[in-house]
Amino acid sequence: MIADKARFRAARRLEREAGFRLPDHVFSGAFLESVGRAINFDRLDRRLREQLVAFSRDFLSCKCRDAPLCGCPERQFVMTIIELRELGLDHRQISAYLLDEYGIDLYPADILSFLEDSVHMLEAIRDVAELQGRERLAENAIDHIRKIEQ
Repeated sequence: MIADKARFRAARRLEREAGFRLPDHVFSGAFLESVGRAINFDRLDRRLREQLVAFSRDFLSCKCRDAPLCGCPERQFVMTIIELRELGLDHRQISAYLLDEYGIDLYPADILSFLEDSVHMLEAIRDVAELQGRERLAENAIDHIRKIEQ
């Protein structure tokens, strides 16, 4: 999954501020729990604080009982990438946006591969929906395929 490849670029700086070792994989349980509970945001520089606040706001805002280990952050991250693509950003621009907005490093080639896989998944959903007579679902899948492929 694409979320497994996402790394927090300033993980070592954050580690120094936190006072304990942090993984650089953004969606690992230890990183998610640390960002949500153990990091003193007031001690961080302005840019790092802004990135972590944006990350928390956009990916850690679910109300699940098992949050942040419920899978919602990863799902929201995937949706963010697809939404950015549907807004017209290419894989390089998406990578740059994620780095600037959230401090998340993700190779453009990984994003491109993920988007291609997403199109294949949507094509399968479309085919099954058509077989089951679920026209609205098939139309939604076609619409998303078209937006991603633009």
